[in-house]
This record gives sequence, C-alpha cells and structure tokens, in this order.
Amino acid sequence: MIARQALHLLSTVACLILEVNSDIGPVTDLPIVDTAVTPDGYTRQAVLPGGTLPGPLISGKKNDNFQINVIDQLDNLTMLVGTTIHWHGIHQHGSAWADGTAFVTECPISPNTSFLYNFTAVGQVGTYWYHSHYMTQYCDGLRGPFVIYDPEDPYAPMYDVDDETTVITISDWLHMAARLGPEFPTPNSTLINGAGRYTNGPAWPLSVITVEQGKRYRFRMINMACEPNYNFTIDGHNMTIIEADGEYTEPLTVDFIQIFVAQRYSFILNATQPVDNYWIRANPSLALPDGQGFADGINSAILRYSGAPPNEPTTDQTPSVIPLVEANLHALVDPAAPGEPYPGGADVNLDLDFAFNITALDFEANNVSFVSPTVPVLLQILSGARGAGDLLPAGSVYYLPPNKSIEISLPELAADAPGSPHPFHLHGHSFSVVQSAGQAAPNYKNPVRRDTVSIGAVGDNVSIRFTTDNAGPWFLHCHIDWHLQAGMAVVLAEDVGDIPKDIVAPSKWYDLCPEWNETVAGGGM
Repeated sequence: MIARQALHLLSTVACLILEVNSDIGPVTDLPIVDTAVTPDGYTRQAVLPGGTLPGPLISGKKNDNFQINVIDQLDNLTMLVGTTIHWHGIHQHGSAWADGTAFVTECPISPNTSFLYNFTAVGQVGTYWYHSHYMTQYCDGLRGPFVIYDPEDPYAPMYDVDDETTVITISDWLHMAARLGPEFPTPNSTLINGAGRYTNGPAWPLSVITVEQGKRYRFRMINMACEPNYNFTIDGHNMTIIEADGEYTEPLTVDFIQIFVAQRYSFILNATQPVDNYWIRANPSLALPDGQGFADGINSAILRYSGAPPNEPTTDQTPSVIPLVEANLHALVDPAAPGEPYPGGADVNLDLDFAFNITALDFEANNVSFVSPTVPVLLQILSGARGAGDLLPAGSVYYLPPNKSIEISLPELAADAPGSPHPFHLHGHSFSVVQSAGQAAPNYKNPVRRDTVSIGAVGDNVSIRFTTDNAGPWFLHCHIDWHLQAGMAVVLAEDVGDIPKDIVAPSKWYDLCPEWNETVAGGGM
C-alpha cells in the first residue's frame, strides 16, 4: 500500500512538472539526454530534448531569429547516440543546412558535441513541432512543440487564451526502444501532453487541461506520433478550426478531427458548458494491443473547468454530426493554387507511384526504395555535384527547375500494402492540396494549404501544388517513421544551380560529417 501511494505521488509530481514546463526560445540551449521516463505507468529509457516528454515548447514571434544550440549528451547504446533536429514545417529559406534531415541536409550531431541551428522563419506563423530526423530516433521520445506567434493574428478577437497551456500534443509510445523491436512495431499507449495509460496497466494520472467557464481558447493540436492517426473529440464541445500546418484557414466548425501524423490544427473552443470534467479523446487508427477505445481512460485526457472537482469525467461520447472533411478547409490568404486550373496544369507534373515490395519488405517510389547516402545530398551539391544523375541516392533524387509551378500526384498504395493511409510531408514548402483524399473533383480556387497530407485509400489520387521559390534538397516522405526507414521517400532537388549561392552553411556544419565518421568508426550510431 505504501509503495502504491509513493508511486502515485511520484507520478503526480512528474505530471505537474510537465504541466508547468515553461516555453523556451527563440535563443536557447537544447540538451538531448538519455533518461528514464514513466509517461503511462511503465518505466523505460528514452531520448529526451531538455529532459522532458514531450520536449519543451520552443516559441517566438513572427520573423524572430531562432538560435537553438543542440547539445548531444547521449550515451545509451541500446538507442541511437547521434542526433539531428528537424524543425517541422519551417521552410528554411536560404538556410537548408539547418533543416535537420540526416543525410539529406546534414550528417548527424555526434555525442559530446553540439550544433547551433540558426534560422529565421521569414513570414511564417502558426503551429509547428521539432523532432529527430535520424532513423527512428524520435519514436524514443525526441519530439516537442514549436510555435511562432503572430502579433497581427486576424483571429485574435475570437479567443482569449493562447499560450503554453493551450498546446495539445498527441503521440504513440513504445515500451521498448525503437531499435530493439520489430521493423513495424505496434505502440503500447497513446500519450496526450506526455501522459497516458496502457491496457491492463495502472490507473496512471492523465493530462489535465484547465479552462475557465466563459472564456475562449485557441488550442494548438499536434500529432507527434510515429504511426497512428487519431480521431480527436472533446465531449460536449465543438471546435472551430482556424489553422492547418502553419497556414490560416477560413473558420470551419467541427466536432471530430482526424489528425494524421505530423499534422497540426489550431481550433477555437468556447468554454460554455457547465462546470465539470469532460473527456478528451484521441482514438488511434492503429489498434494498440487491445487498446482502441477508451476503457479505463486509455487514449484520453481531461478537460477540467475551473471549480470542477479533481475527478475523472463521467461524460459520454456522442456521434459526430459535423466531422472534419479536409476538402472543406480553405486557405484564408492567397487561396488560389499555382498553375492553371485543370489537372496537369502546372509547369512540371510529377507522378510518384509508391508501392510496397513484399519480397524486399521495403517501400519504393517509381520502383526505387530510398536508402540514405553516406554523404548528405546538400553537401554533395555544395561540393560540386550539379548534373542530373550526379546526386545520390541514384533514382531517388528528382530535379525541379526554379520559379515554376509543380504538381505532384500521389496515388494511394495497393490494398495489401501495410499502414494505409500514408501521411506525406514535404520539407521546404507548404503546398495547395488541389485534390484531397475522397474528393470527387479538384479545387484550384481555394484549396487548403499545408505541409502534410494523407494520400487516402485505394482509388484516391491526392494531388498537391507549390512554386519552386526555395532552392535546396527537400525531402518528401511518408511520416510514418517505420515506413520512412523502409524507404518511403524521395528528394526534390530544387533549383540546384542556385544552391551554392543561396545557401551558405557555417563552418561547424562542415565539421559534422568528419565528426560523425569518427563516431561510426568508434562503434556509435
């Protein structure tokens, strides 16, 4: 009994630490450490930014210069000891060297060294996140929220609160280090703001989000999982979406949001219900071991009105009547897609036919599986590789000319391919989703603009458009991390001729690969 009380006290303290963890930035150190963590009642070693799960909120204001010094303090060889940090959704105009993508834009940071990511997200505002982009490391915990606040937010009159307390992170969690499990593992639990429960586990304290009756809240929701999409609801409350992936949308009121890996939504919640506790629900698409649904508080958190007793909710989930349909989202600013308003109406039209090779157990794009080169693509370009066919990995690099409209079609995989639907993320750009999954006819007038899109089910042919106004080698990949590790990616080499002029990497960036080669030679990864 005493041991159980002590365990409960420790878990409560841990949850309190997570709840009051302040935001940092835009200039900060970010140590990456190995430490034990118990987010759902099961203790394991993890790789944590700033020593917390999730990592600390990094924030700034529009046009701030971010200087984030990442310090690699990793030494647990059951997990990866090198690292990178990708600033998900930040376009990195002129600073592709800071994109943080292992072997595309940099070599990993070696243990006992540091690297300064120095970038300005010119003109960008909204909800982003950061995570390791080295193999499957972020599945061991290296992920956190990143917000750029807009002093001229057009929706500011519609809400009262927007701060670190209104960030909602959702992620899957494994009880085993990613490197030690199967190639396509099944998560053990769902974590909301770093806390959750697993089936047949203890009644671990859940995350509590507190609101005051009568106030309006801008919540910023981020799917930081390695695989599942989540069906997100809050009992008794509607949500008015105003942002998708760092891009303002026309307001859209819904009661159900399916959020895919790496996507983000801002929504306004009016706290007009009676003072009480309400279930926050995030049902995963991927069946945890006996773990879909909400029995015993799995896949859940608590919305607590000020003045409500500190009890778990007794509210019921009601059927959705206004679910989010992506095609109903419309960009608020400059909504028209680039190019001409018909299929194939871009300057460059590219079909990427992804498939699963059941023999090789890998994913392929146009019959080629992505395998990371030993020299980062950006370093290859800055070292003189320019022509078509010069860049490695062969068959996985697609050249895009500057200042052109691009259309990429992404048909869904065959029904027997694992893990559908696949969420695809493009580095270096937001794009117009001219044809969403399940959408009968394309929309060129005012489609949603975002950086991560589900390519849907068999028969879908999701199509995106953007303009090549940002020189660099940009990764386009499935954001189910196990699928990326199995080759589900390509590199878009944009405006290769201007990269040496536009991208001036610091000397420390050039040191990363020699340091990494020494780490590998010494047995590290």
